[in-house]
Amino acid sequence: MISPEFSRLIALDRIGVKEKSFELDASREECALLATRLGIPEVCSLRAEIAVKLIHGGKRVRLKGRVQAELIQTCVVTLEPVATHVNEEFTRHFTVEESRLPVEVVIDMEEDDPPEPIEDGQIDMGEAAAEHLALAMDSFPRRPDVSFAPPPEASQLEPTRISPFELLALPRKKI
Repeated sequence: MISPEFSRLIALDRIGVKEKSFELDASREECALLATRLGIPEVCSLRAEIAVKLIHGGKRVRLKGRVQAELIQTCVVTLEPVATHVNEEFTRHFTVEESRLPVEVVIDMEEDDPPEPIEDGQIDMGEAAAEHLALAMDSFPRRPDVSFAPPPEASQLEPTRISPFELLALPRKKI
């Protein structure tokens, strides 16, 4: 198993019905590793505020958080570096119950995701924040002073030519 770049584990026995809050800050080394994972030039900073709590009679864990990050991404128009900011909330659910996956999986965008299984009695809060960062960052970053202009159409590139069939359709002069 590959170890996550930004790992902050919490054991299930440390989570209670009363909500516990954590503040997670990524080190410079973790930011550099996350930038490589995300395929961007730089993760300048990453901070996550996480609250965990047992729900459903202790059979599930709710992880609510906010991820804040300063990133350097590549402009999709000019390929120059552009600073971007992420500030998003997220919620994840985990379960201690064994997963019983149906034979056929139906994905409904309106429904909540099913709870994820808890592995080895621990939840990785840092990995949850890193995964949400990957989902929340701008997929097509662009410098604010740049706009995309589509290439000119073929009719604008070449002088107008009349097709042979259009020539045949023209009225003929009588000689």
